[in-house]
Amino acid sequence: MLDSSAEIPPPTPQTRESEGGVFRLAELTFTRLRELDRERTAVMFSVSPLEEHGPHLPVGTDMFDAEFFSERLANRIIAEKPGWTVLLGPPVPLGASAFDEPGTLLARARTVRNLAVDYGAALARHGFRYILLMNGHGGPRHIVALEEAAAAVSRRYAVRMLSLSGPILWKVLRGGFTERLEANLGRPLTAGEREGLEGDAHAGLWETSLILRIRPELVSPEFARLPPMRFPLFDCLRHNYPLRLGNQLGYIGSPAPSSRELGEVASRVLTDAAWEIAQPIFDAPDERWQQTSVLYKVPFLRSGFPFVAGGMAILLLLGLIYCLWR
Repeated sequence: MLDSSAEIPPPTPQTRESEGGVFRLAELTFTRLRELDRERTAVMFSVSPLEEHGPHLPVGTDMFDAEFFSERLANRIIAEKPGWTVLLGPPVPLGASAFDEPGTLLARARTVRNLAVDYGAALARHGFRYILLMNGHGGPRHIVALEEAAAAVSRRYAVRMLSLSGPILWKVLRGGFTERLEANLGRPLTAGEREGLEGDAHAGLWETSLILRIRPELVSPEFARLPPMRFPLFDCLRHNYPLRLGNQLGYIGSPAPSSRELGEVASRVLTDAAWEIAQPIFDAPDERWQQTSVLYKVPFLRSGFPFVAGGMAILLLLGLIYCLWR
């Protein structure tokens, strides 16, 4: 279970939706939902797959992370914007670009995009104007599929739907939070912690520390004895590479230096980062609230790329046949 600092208190007569607060969408009646002020209500939901996370972390790691930060960010929103209501929608445990082992719920990128579009559209059709899409999974095509969905719903229904994970996860992978971690720790990172941040991409220092904070009972003590595992770029192009290469245990990075202390600090740093990205969705007077990751600009990561590439190939083939026929 999440600890009490992250849990959502049940509604009481003093904390009804009309007075703001954080509530679970699935627990409310349609009549209570109908009464909510759409101008002061945000809805959040997460799409993160069950996926192998080495021999030491549960397959639900990405989903647990996404749900934890959804609750953290929801409480941050109502603290910053008194009187607002935040609804937490049920999570979707599917994803693209995942390492495929027993327990992994892998879906095509197009499926992830369409699912997130339909989820967001269902909310937008009923008047919800502020929609935040959460995710704890770093698969490139998964991230882009969610960003595509957010853009499509925003454009189609004239609402503000934003996927938060892309800019944050990209910064994690590039080591962009090192200074913030040290500032919140109140001490320099140890040599082991600093080394653990290098090349940390899957079930390494970040994720192990976070799950030690969120669901410690699900972390195997084995993590403290796992050696660092890093792979050259060429190896990363192979399917399921951390399960086929190296020690074949399915993690990338160094879990051993992980700690609950680092997980608590990381949770504060990432919640701050999420709020910085989310805040403009409520306050920006123009389109500056829209943000995407650098991955969004890579054509072959788009969910529709196989269809576009296939169409281009057919057109080229038809053109060649026409030229030969003439």
